Amino acid sequence: MFEFDQYLGFLAFLTILTIGFWLMIFLLTFVIPYWIIGANIENFKLWRESKRKAKEQA
Repeated sequence: MFEFDQYLGFLAFLTILTIGFWLMIFLLTFVIPYWIIGANIENFKLWRESKRKAKEQA
């Protein structure tokens, strides 16, 4: 059967694996969509400003 240090190593492995899994889920559901939406809003503002400047010059 397992010795105590092998048991602790197995628990450490499971802990790291679980933390990585939940971090991946968090990044995929919150951080990446926030980043994409923010980039789209920023690009829309730049596009609107360039359109306004082109209209003023014409």
